[in-house]
Parts: sequence; C-alpha cells; structure tokens
Amino acid sequence: MSKRDYYEVLGIEKGSSEQDIKKAYRRVAMKHHPDRNPGDKTAEEKFKEASEAYEVLSDNEKRAAYDRYGHAGVDPNMGAGGGFSGGANFSDIFGDVFGDIFGSARGGGRGGPRRGSDLRYTLELDLEEAVKGTTVKIKVPTLTTCKTCSGTGAKKGSKPTTCTTCGGVGQVRMQQGFFSVQQTCPNCRGKGTIISDPCPDCHGQGRIEEQKTLSVKVPAGVDTGDRIRLAGEGEAGPDGGAAGDLYVQVSVREHKIFERDGKHLYCEVPISFVDAALGGELEVPTLDGRVMLKVPAETQTGKLFRLRGKGVVPVRGGSAGDLLCRVVLETPVNLSKKQKDLLAEFQSSMDGAKHSPKKSSWFEGVKSFFDERL
Repeated sequence: MSKRDYYEVLGIEKGSSEQDIKKAYRRVAMKHHPDRNPGDKTAEEKFKEASEAYEVLSDNEKRAAYDRYGHAGVDPNMGAGGGFSGGANFSDIFGDVFGDIFGSARGGGRGGPRRGSDLRYTLELDLEEAVKGTTVKIKVPTLTTCKTCSGTGAKKGSKPTTCTTCGGVGQVRMQQGFFSVQQTCPNCRGKGTIISDPCPDCHGQGRIEEQKTLSVKVPAGVDTGDRIRLAGEGEAGPDGGAAGDLYVQVSVREHKIFERDGKHLYCEVPISFVDAALGGELEVPTLDGRVMLKVPAETQTGKLFRLRGKGVVPVRGGSAGDLLCRVVLETPVNLSKKQKDLLAEFQSSMDGAKHSPKKSSWFEGVKSFFDERL
C-alpha cells in the first residue's frame, strides 16, 4: 500500500515553516490521539501516520531528502538516496509538542523533594517607625520540619522504604497501544518511597503546624506596599524539601498630623486672622521635633510653606524629602460683645478694593458673568 504525501497528511503546503508544521501536527495528533479514541484502530493508524510525517518534516535534513526523492529518500526499505536510519523517536515528539498539555514524557524519575510554599505577613507600622526604621517581633503560623523524624515522616528508628510499584522513581509508564506516557505513581503518589511505620508526631507528613516568632528588621524609609523578604522562613518543604520564603508586606497606619506622598510629608497648620494679616512665627511639628515657621504679613489661607529636608529619606537611597505646611485660616469663635464690636468697627474701616483684592475681583467676575447672559 502506497504512503500518502506527508504534507497532505498534516494538511499543509510544501513550503510551510517549521512553526506551521508543528501547529499542524499538534492539530492532527490531538484529533487522533489514542487516549481520545480508545479502541479506534483507524484513529491509531492516522496518529502513527501524522507522527511519521512530523518526524520527517520537522528535521531539515530529512525534509530536504523527502522533498527531492519522496518517500524513497527517507525510507531505507524503499531504496536509495540519503537514507533514514532508525524508527521515529515518538517520545521526543510527544515531549516537544504535547509537553505543555499532558506533561513531559522524557527524562523519567522524580525531581527531588518539592520546595515549601512562600508565606505573606502584613506588618502594620506607625509613620515614625516606617520613616526611622525599627525591629519588631512577629508571630507566624506555618508548617515546620518535624524534629522527631527530621522530616522523613517515618517513626524514629525506622525509615521509608522504596516503592515497589515504581521502583523509587515516583512515576510509572502507561502503554496504550502505540503510545506511552508517564504518570505519577498511584502507590507512593510520586514520592518514590512508602512509610510503613509513620512518625506519631507528624503522622507521616514530615511537617507539623507551629507558630514561629521572628525578629524583623525594618529599614528606614519603607512605605505601604514595600516587602521585606525573609529567606527560608516560609513553609518547610514536604519530604525534607527546602523551606519557602516569608514576605513581610508593610502597611503604614494613617497619621494624625502628617500625610506622606513618597519622600515628602504634608501637614495643615491652623493660623489666626491676626497672624495671617500681620505676620509672625508659628511652631510646627516635624518628625525630628518642633521648629519655628516664619509667616509673612498678608498670608492667605492655603499658602504652602516648604521646610527642606524635613521629609523622608527613601528606603532605596537618595536625598531626604521636604515637609510642606499648608496654613489654614481659622475663624475665631466664642467672641465676646466687645470683640464683636471691635470687628464690626474694623470691618467698617475696610476699603474692599484696597484690602480685599481677590474678593473684589471675584465679585467683578460674577457681575460680568450675569451681564453676558442678559
């Protein structure tokens, strides 16, 4: 019986790229895979045919011989030219094309004990602690290696035995017609060993639940969202595997006075009507203590004053930020009759355009707005 053209088998043109060949083979092989068509001999033959076509067309040298001589160029039983020694390495094809779907069929054996899981802990800090740095104690619930059995899971004085089903490799090869695939050993579940006499403390798991107390050194300048990695302080790995890491996530509490924006700090400073009008000095807080802020006469509410270097030194280095103080005019309350009379007298002495230029220009703008609409 004559063989079909390999390009026809995969449904592609003769000049197709290597990527097109691989995609075509994936499509055809998936359709006729023996696992998807149990007992279907026709599907099995088509799968073999597609695998043979891919074996030739995916190899540049074999493909060149096939393009020149046809099947005779790659099949030693059909005579001359180039030659094609050995059968198709279908396990390599399977591993290359189906590895991401079914798992690799090559290599065999276990990859050794798995690494433990990473953990995350949210650490809340005051602003002062975050800016200046600190050392804190935290308690973290985790899985640690059982000290009684040293992580083996076997009772003291005994040890795990090699699994007789997989011979200690943790995987078994399943043969389905022409195709074979490796699967996790159902007896030892991939460990390669069996524990017949488990440890009484960890019940054969090799790990126990425990609450660890750790000391965390917080560097100066951290901010909400920063992470501190403690290597090897995560969960212990199963079967004696390496421990994962612990990631401490920083969360800075809201401060009563300061608001942080990167390396800069902001705060609002209440100022009296008299100090704003005549000028003066105000005592303002910083993270390093109190300082005096000189306010010039005729200062308006909302004015920002910058205190250089009174902000935060970033955790990753660089110059310190600034403290920006926003003055907010505070209206006096609980006035006596005399104080009210004095303010009324003061108000009557004011010339709007001269003493309140912003107010005058605002009213002019309002008047112009309504005039334009009439």
